[in-house]
Amino acid sequence: MRYAIEVRGLVKSFGEVRALDGVDLGAAPGTVLGLLGPNGAGKTTAVRVLSTLARPDKGTARVLGLDVVADAARVRERLSLTGQYAGLDDGLTGEQNLVLIARLLGASRAQAKARAHELIERFALAHAASRPVAGYSGGMRRRLDLAASIVRRPEVLVLDEPTTGLDPTSRSGLWEVVRDLVAEGTTVLLTTQYLEEADQLAGTVAVIDHGRVIASGTPSQLKQAVGGLVLRMRPARPEALGQLAELAGWSAAAAPRIEHDEVAVPVAHPGEATAVMARVVQAGTDLAAFGLHEPTLDEVFLTLTGHRTGTEEKEEVAA
Repeated sequence: MRYAIEVRGLVKSFGEVRALDGVDLGAAPGTVLGLLGPNGAGKTTAVRVLSTLARPDKGTARVLGLDVVADAARVRERLSLTGQYAGLDDGLTGEQNLVLIARLLGASRAQAKARAHELIERFALAHAASRPVAGYSGGMRRRLDLAASIVRRPEVLVLDEPTTGLDPTSRSGLWEVVRDLVAEGTTVLLTTQYLEEADQLAGTVAVIDHGRVIASGTPSQLKQAVGGLVLRMRPARPEALGQLAELAGWSAAAAPRIEHDEVAVPVAHPGEATAVMARVVQAGTDLAAFGLHEPTLDEVFLTLTGHRTGTEEKEEVAA
C-alpha cells in the first residue's frame, strides 16, 4: 500500500524521557489519520518529527515518500503544520497576515491578495478581514491560522490539537473545513484529545499512550475490539446512583461504572440489557433516562489504558 505518511519504529528521547518508543503509523493519500492520546502521550513529538522540527533518534518517517531527515527541505515544501497555538502577527489584519505568507511563499502581490481574499471568504472571516488579529476571538484566530496553513494548498496537512479551547460552534466549523480539504485530496494527520473529533473526522485512528501505539484501526473497529454494548441509566434521584449500580451488577456479566450522574453497564447483547432493566424495574428504582449504545472511543481508550484521555499529569518535553 502507498502511504502519504509512513512512520516505522520511531524513537525520540529527551534526556531520560522517552517521548516516542517505537511508533508505527501509516496514512493513505486523501485520508485523515487521527492520533489519539492524552497530554504526555507523545503526539506533539510525533508531529515535530514529521514536520522536520525534531530529528528522531531511531526509526524512519516519510512524507509523500520523502525522508523527513534526508529530504527535510522538500518535505517542508509539501507539508503544512497548524500547531496548538496560532502563529499569527497580532499587529496585522487578517488579510495582511495571509498576504504576507503568500508573498513569502513566492506569490506576486496580485496573486497574494487574490488567495487571501479566497481564504477569507472560505473561512467566514470577511467581516473581520481589515481588523487587527489582536482583536480576534479564539475561534477566529484558529480559523485564520488554518487558512494560513493552506495558503500553499498543501498535499499533507498536520493539525496538532487544532480545536483545543474552541466553543462547539467554532469546532464544528473547523471540522467542515477539514472535510473539504480531504475531499480535495489533502492528507491530514490530526492529533486530538477529543474523542468525538477523532470519531467525526478520522478514517483511521491510532491510540498512543506513553510513547507507544497501543491500538489502531477505524473508529468502528476499535469500538468492536472492546466488544458488546453499553447500557446507560440515569436515576430520577441522584442519591440512588449507588443502589442502581448494585442492582445492575447482579444482572450484568461486567461490572457497572458510575459516571457523573449515570450508571454505565457493559453488556454482551441486548438480551443482557433487558435482564438488567427487568431487575431495576422489579426493585422499583425510577429512571430519568436510559439507553443502549455502542461503546464510545472514550470507553475504548479507558479499556485500553485504564485511564481517560485527560488524566495524564504533564506534556511531553519539547525539543
